[in-house]
Amino acid sequence: MGHVSDIDMTVKQLRELVAGPVLGPDDQGFEAEAVTFNTTVNARPALVVGALDRQDVAASVRFAAEQGLAVAVTSTGHGAVPGGMDGALVINTSRIREISVDPQARTVRIGAGNRWGEVVEACAPFGLMPPAGAAPGVGVVGYLLGGGLSPLGRVFGFAADHVRALEIVTADGTHRRVDAEQHEDLFWALRGGGGGLGVVTAVEVGLFPVSSLYGGTVFYPGEHAADLLRAFRDWNDGLPDAACGSLALQRLPDVPQLPEPLRGRFVVALRFAYPGDPAEGARLLAPMRATAEAIIDTVGELPLTAFGAIHNDPTEPMPVWDRGDLLPALPDGAIDALLSAAGPQAADAPTLVELRRLGGALARAPRQENALGVRDAAYTLFVVGAPGAPSGPGLFATMAPWTLGAGLPTMRGEAPVATTPEVAARLAKIKATWDPAGLLR
Repeated sequence: MGHVSDIDMTVKQLRELVAGPVLGPDDQGFEAEAVTFNTTVNARPALVVGALDRQDVAASVRFAAEQGLAVAVTSTGHGAVPGGMDGALVINTSRIREISVDPQARTVRIGAGNRWGEVVEACAPFGLMPPAGAAPGVGVVGYLLGGGLSPLGRVFGFAADHVRALEIVTADGTHRRVDAEQHEDLFWALRGGGGGLGVVTAVEVGLFPVSSLYGGTVFYPGEHAADLLRAFRDWNDGLPDAACGSLALQRLPDVPQLPEPLRGRFVVALRFAYPGDPAEGARLLAPMRATAEAIIDTVGELPLTAFGAIHNDPTEPMPVWDRGDLLPALPDGAIDALLSAAGPQAADAPTLVELRRLGGALARAPRQENALGVRDAAYTLFVVGAPGAPSGPGLFATMAPWTLGAGLPTMRGEAPVATTPEVAARLAKIKATWDPAGLLR
């Protein structure tokens, strides 16, 4: 594969086997097929297949095995990691799209290329909500394979807990249905184990009846960060499982896309979500609203399709450094350390530092065991900063006495995955069984 002529011949051979586009490095559209949401990840695949269906996926996997190429998968690019696609045959599943809602069974079947915003729009007319992530543009499959932490996670639990079935192409190029009765080892591993065991072409997920959603963000002046962090911790200790909150220290850019009062400011953003009576949601939020005077308060009754307004995550690709970790608790010492590294007096601080409250249904074992290894943490700590800046790594060094040194699979960035030796060993055994040659990255 080192010479252009070799690549051209390989592309020609694969085009005879699949219906979707097959592109080599010199073909127009090649880079777009392997685009990453974090633009610091510069993917260098050997070639890319835009799979149209499961037959294309199966043919591509078999071809890669014959050619001695590793296989990597992309859809929206949110899960890309440095080096993950380099030198590989990359299968882009974004064209495999299907959403079929069964309101009686409260399930939805979703194609590998669909994003959460589309799924929520399809389910909302039935008064049903999937365990979607915070950002409507995130792909469904990668999120589910990594566990999936919803803004309503304290109510639903991890998204992987509600996967009913998956359809995958395994390393031998065979398409299989995986559920609680078929290939139980894969069913356990794929739900929260992070992938690498097959190319998922479709999933079936359980839905939740949600008739009303009360949520949004309250933005406070950054100088109140100390009071708000302590109030947030104490407030969380008394919340019911149905109330979900996170607090973020944000250094916002001076750009016209932001409301004028927020431009160029250091703010504290309280995100809140409550799938119930808006009056009760307002009552639960009242103690935090009383802690400091808000700059902007967007919390109110939302249609289910506006769930992305709770976190307002970026929608366009950008270069970032990110890392996540878990905290067993949030004592005063941890708050003081966080403020020293990212508070209003910090000389150099990351762009975003978020604490998200866990517990509730997230801490409870699912009906069917899966590969999520750690459920007893109290908070996630997630940090986004500029690539190469020392402030992000410095913050985690400061917080090390209070963190586990590992993060949730979909919120860890550069950190190791939070798991147990038993789960890690079981995953390794399943990987060796289903992909002994290590074909799938």
